[in-house]
Amino acid sequence: MNPKIHTDEVDHLFEAILTLKDKEECYKFFEDVCTIKEILAMAQRYEVALLLERKLTYLDIAEKTGASTATISRVNRSLNYGEDGYEMVFGRLGLKNNT
Repeated sequence: MNPKIHTDEVDHLFEAILTLKDKEECYKFFEDVCTIKEILAMAQRYEVALLLERKLTYLDIAEKTGASTATISRVNRSLNYGEDGYEMVFGRLGLKNNT
């Protein structure tokens, strides 16, 4: 994990997120904490990761999500060389590609 983000402030944020009970609470909290643009950017990156997991091409992903190829590439790098956070969530949600 990246030591640059391991701060007391980030710990406090993540502890707060872990108290959220449902999607409605997530909407309320994230709308207070983030701008709409930040929420939409995170959602787009997550959607890009799902589509990469399903083996779609960059062109198809760009068309479906509106993400730039730079964003798609960055997400792909996280999938291949990151901390496996996406993979962990995909597995828990039953979205893991078994091919």
